[in-house]
Amino acid sequence: MLRIGLTGGIGSGKSTVAKVFEALGIPVYYADEAAKRLMNEDVVLKHKIQQQFGTDVYAEGKLNRKNLADIVFNDPEKLSQLNALVHPATLTDAEKWMKAQTTAYCIKEAALIFESGAHEYLDYVIGVTAPVALRIQRIMQRDGITREDVLLRMDKQLDESEKMQLCNFVIKNDEQSLILPQVLALHDQILLFSK
Repeated sequence: MLRIGLTGGIGSGKSTVAKVFEALGIPVYYADEAAKRLMNEDVVLKHKIQQQFGTDVYAEGKLNRKNLADIVFNDPEKLSQLNALVHPATLTDAEKWMKAQTTAYCIKEAALIFESGAHEYLDYVIGVTAPVALRIQRIMQRDGITREDVLLRMDKQLDESEKMQLCNFVIKNDEQSLILPQVLALHDQILLFSK
């Protein structure tokens, strides 16, 4: 079975593309959702986070995302420390999940595939790209935040053009190119590779 990564900058439309693959019967592991789950359920990870950032990042056993965000958001070193704890746990969880799949291929959807080193465990990586102005507009609408806040988030990710150069395949999600034909063509190609 092939292990495929699906990545792109914030607001590129990774999740939309992932849903199309799911509609084709391909299982998708959503790394961000898994990380949130693990920070609440993985006892060892919770303990490490509390050791690093203090016990008040959890309230009644559940992660207080706002407290943690306040600590790491404007401090690159603290964000790196958090990622150093969460990425290995997510990689292990994804590995276990992938081994349980029975389809010709499965997908790991994650914004930080290259930044976290996850690409080393994947056969191919698909990138989703969209123009910066469109990405900013999507995130402002989706999250109800300012343009400046979106730019701060974008600044914490690898430059999208660099990211796309590292990918084996690229899907354009620019509201000009249709996504479905691109995904169907890739799906057929990956099925051929998996034989």
